[in-house]
Amino acid sequence: MTETVREISENDQLRADIYQLLAALMRRQPSAELLQFLADLDIDVEEGNAMSDAWVALKQAAQKSDTDTLEDEYFAIFLGVGSGEIMPYGSWFMTGSLMDKPLAALRSDLMQLGFEREENVKEPEDHVAALCEVMGCLILEAPGYRQLAFYQRHIGSWIIRFCDHLAKTPSAKFYVAVAQLANAFFTAEANEFEQLSLNIPVNCPGSADLDPVEEQAVQIN
Repeated sequence: MTETVREISENDQLRADIYQLLAALMRRQPSAELLQFLADLDIDVEEGNAMSDAWVALKQAAQKSDTDTLEDEYFAIFLGVGSGEIMPYGSWFMTGSLMDKPLAALRSDLMQLGFEREENVKEPEDHVAALCEVMGCLILEAPGYRQLAFYQRHIGSWIIRFCDHLAKTPSAKFYVAVAQLANAFFTAEANEFEQLSLNIPVNCPGSADLDPVEEQAVQIN
């Protein structure tokens, strides 16, 4: 049987790349290589464009930062002694508690989609970095209605509030710019998925029977 090759638009590739960048920045402090990459970004500045402004802010923040100070900043914001300045978990923003029903629903959907958690990963699957990683994969590998269902269930209702909270954490300097980029991106994503929802036919297969994005399970880093 001939294998169907899915064509990825330039816009979808860019969206997937931004999801993976945000995942990397939320998972741990940026490495020296990533920091240099951000500092050297070639940005096509568009006046009054929120995404363009956010990229400029992130580039400037990277140019003023170093890995040692960012290690301390990341620790204070996301980890802390006991807990960080922000809870980077979807269930916390949806219900005000951890390990709640949203996490159980997420785990069920991830299993149906073919994602597996790596044994060495200790964070719950609703960590914002893991969710961004999954969305990056879905944009490249899954049909639109799967992307829409996952985004609406597990990200869309709380992600802007997370961005707002991140920008206001006491230790945030570099991560103020990360929050600005995330806010602009997820605002654009809300519009993207609103348009997608209008284009999906009403008789589209439901999200209750989620198909794996590929035959082999994808591990969540």
